[in-house]
Amino acid sequence: MTTPPYWRKSSRSGGDEGNCVEIAALNGHIGIRDSKKPAAGHLTLTHKHFTSLLAHLASRP
Repeated sequence: MTTPPYWRKSSRSGGDEGNCVEIAALNGHIGIRDSKKPAAGHLTLTHKHFTSLLAHLASRP
């Protein structure tokens, strides 16, 4: 039996701001989805690409 992924909301996601992101560990990858539209699907990244994405976002003003 497969355990469903545990989706965690970003600590930067707030109340009614409209930009809510969730992440989950998915069999050696990272899933990213819109918490307000979870049925719309998710983006799957390797750990390496997820780390690169976070570094890129952190470098932006």
